[in-house]
Amino acid sequence: MNYARVIAAGVVAFVVSMGVGFFVNEVLLADIYMANAAALRSEEAMYGTLPVGFVFLLVGFLAFAYAYAKGYEGGTGWIEGLRFGLVTWVIVTGFGLIWQWVLYPIDTAMATAIIVDSAIELAIYGAIVGAIYKPAASRASRPAAL
Repeated sequence: MNYARVIAAGVVAFVVSMGVGFFVNEVLLADIYMANAAALRSEEAMYGTLPVGFVFLLVGFLAFAYAYAKGYEGGTGWIEGLRFGLVTWVIVTGFGLIWQWVLYPIDTAMATAIIVDSAIELAIYGAIVGAIYKPAASRASRPAAL
């Protein structure tokens, strides 16, 4: 496994997620969040928890890239990454996202938006990780030292 590429892929996907997350949450879904404000933290309280969220988001992206590298089958990187992102979306949706709607008083529009957005974002992040990750050259395929 090429750990340097795993880290690079995870960090790049994390950085991209900052811009995508801002656009999705502050622009595209702003009205949906406003309609569900009673179920959410206040903006001031949320800003207080953002640093913890960002740390765990980075850890999550590093784990995401690591899992991709462990399962890498040698196909076209970004396509394999896109598939990996969508499989991850199914797991995340089944284990977590749908439960936000079950447990918290958010409306169906917000739950749907979260689930659809997650599919798109995880596909994008998977494609990024797949495009960046390259396995380490095996000793047999390395050129001999001079």
